Amino acid sequence: MPPAPSPDHPRPHRLHRLIEEFRALPVDSDRRRETVAELDGDVEALPFLISVVADPQEYDLARVEAATILRLWPPSDPVAARTAAQALLTALRDLEEDLVRQYAAAALGPYADEPPVHEALTATVLEDDDLLVRHNALAAVEEAGRSEARTGLLRALAHDPDLGVAAARILTEWGRNPDVR
Repeated sequence: MPPAPSPDHPRPHRLHRLIEEFRALPVDSDRRRETVAELDGDVEALPFLISVVADPQEYDLARVEAATILRLWPPSDPVAARTAAQALLTALRDLEEDLVRQYAAAALGPYADEPPVHEALTATVLEDDDLLVRHNALAAVEEAGRSEARTGLLRALAHDPDLGVAAARILTEWGRNPDVR
């Protein structure tokens, strides 16, 4: 049995232990994803999660897990929220990682009131080459909720051959007429 921590040598904090374990693992180890998942809901892990999701050299499934956590637990501090949003936008722009882009798009809903996020969601939902990324961006718009800007975006999308039916459904659920321009 290990000795009890003394005041001079406290037991390492769980977060620091998990981050050290993460960094010691090979980049392609699925344990990296599992380690990130263990940080779910840990507010102190926010800077680490942001760094993981924004790093294009990081294991894709660890980035996906970090994006999911940032969606489920968006920071309440406005500065931290902008930093998290910027990391997710960085991941969304990573054209080498389709799965990461899909999860990053889906994770942007809680951050949609930030102008750069709204602009990115608009461009993504209207123009992205990856239909799954477009679908996830639309889900983020829906999650963000009703606003004049998002209503206008959905109306512009209402006649899209791929997402029009979903956009019209969201507008109807929001009590908005899909055909008004």
